[in-house]
Amino acid sequence: MKMLGFAEKPTVLVVDDTADNLTLMAALLKDTYRVKVVNHGEKGLAVAASSTPPDLILLDIMMPQIDGYEVCRRLKANPATRDIPVIFLTAKSDNEAEEKGFELGAVDYITKPICPPILLARVHNHIALNVRTAMLHSLSNKLSRYLSPQVYKTIFEGDQDVSIQAVRKKLTIFFSDIKDFTKTSEGMQPEDLTYFLNSYFSEMSKIALEFGATIDKFVGDAILVFFGDPETRGVQEDALQCVRMAVAMQRRMHQLREIWRDKGDRQPFHIRIGINTGFCHVGNFGSDQRMDYTVIGSEVNLAARLEQNGEPDGIIMSYETYALVKDEFDAHEREPLMAKGVSREIRCFVLRDIHAPDAATTLNQRYPGLRLSVDLDKLSDENRSRAVADLQKVIDSIQTTPK
Repeated sequence: MKMLGFAEKPTVLVVDDTADNLTLMAALLKDTYRVKVVNHGEKGLAVAASSTPPDLILLDIMMPQIDGYEVCRRLKANPATRDIPVIFLTAKSDNEAEEKGFELGAVDYITKPICPPILLARVHNHIALNVRTAMLHSLSNKLSRYLSPQVYKTIFEGDQDVSIQAVRKKLTIFFSDIKDFTKTSEGMQPEDLTYFLNSYFSEMSKIALEFGATIDKFVGDAILVFFGDPETRGVQEDALQCVRMAVAMQRRMHQLREIWRDKGDRQPFHIRIGINTGFCHVGNFGSDQRMDYTVIGSEVNLAARLEQNGEPDGIIMSYETYALVKDEFDAHEREPLMAKGVSREIRCFVLRDIHAPDAATTLNQRYPGLRLSVDLDKLSDENRSRAVADLQKVIDSIQTTPK
């Protein structure tokens, strides 16, 4: 009998210190399964952790040196073996022994003397169940590639209904695109374009996830992400994280251009970034058959307009965002912007010194009850001495003040 999900017979490992029991199990199982038998718990652990692990383990309890309970405990403690289903096969028939077996992670408990049809049925069912579980796990991992991790988590943990609904929240919206992408892509071979574009998206996505952004979508060469849903750190911290992310992206792009030039790219990508903070509708939009978790509203459009009017390699933000991040980031105000689809003048600010600061000479940190901003390049010798004295007072106070 060939089981679903297996190109060949599934493997069953029997661990029992009695030779007659091993012979009997091998005879019962050999027509349907590949059977491995060992007479010691340590040997069973070694086979389970090998490069060809079994699909199910039949495990005796009463064995010398290391009993079946301890074998099961070690199997479940090892990431490489914890998903292998274990069935206890034992002469211990009391309820307490059975309860202990299930507590250790066994999927079933069969008492001796065995009934062959029941044994075969349970082995078949648990292997089939494990195969289906593995297939579902693989499928869910593949589906997760199409969703932002935060959205995937809330859906699969049951925190969010998969229904058409949206809420109004204050979010920070991020837009970026590649300058002159159409013109640049016309001169590239499709294979090269695919490589560079996927490398760009991969690197930017990695940074977005590090800073806790919700990745909405890729549209051509553009990226839309936002902060504030389904997880939020508060409106101000969301805005700070977004700007920190944008700076990290521009710095990474500077590094990538050097890498891409070494690979023969004569027109490396330069990106523009626009950021805005405001109330939007966020949630599931679409139909009963097909929906998209996204964000909509005039504030989203404003972020897009800012990005379109930004400078390559730069970051431009609305006043609403700047007001939230001005204590940590330095920016200059440029002339107001009149954008299509936005009735009011847009006050906008361009971030300064994106690539200049050195981690060794600058520090910007904020916690509840503490805000610290240091730029050593701007400190005179006199002020450095004062700064050391002031910081030492703060350190002494933090260390001595009761919690």
